[in-house]
Amino acid sequence: MTFSVRVAVRGYELDTQGHVNGAVYHQYGDHARWECLRAAGITIDNLLASGVGPVTLENTIRYHRELRGGDEVDVTCAFEWGEGRTFLVRQEFRRADGVLAAEMTGVGGLMDLQARRLLADPRSRWRALAHTPEILGL
Repeated sequence: MTFSVRVAVRGYELDTQGHVNGAVYHQYGDHARWECLRAAGITIDNLLASGVGPVTLENTIRYHRELRGGDEVDVTCAFEWGEGRTFLVRQEFRRADGVLAAEMTGVGGLMDLQARRLLADPRSRWRALAHTPEILGL
């Protein structure tokens, strides 16, 4: 399942060429990931109460077309699970007209906030926390 949220590009997010600043793509991606978790039934309070928190270990962005002030962009979020301590999050940034503006691939983990270590099996913890785990590909 691929989750999506629409974001309106604001003027203060633009660089000197009039397109979205590169750092803002990371913010849009973070926003989409948190909204995806929320749609799955996971809140920051749930995470903190269970003693865990998501961490981003790596993000790679590939730009295809520019986003400009006033554009609306649909940011997707699709989790990919493997074995081990990390997982992938694939995201697309599509203008409202469907044109692909950028793609971001991230590596994440779920940290035990007391031990300050990644959980060995984040997939099972996400599944236990989510009311609608299929939104997270579980």
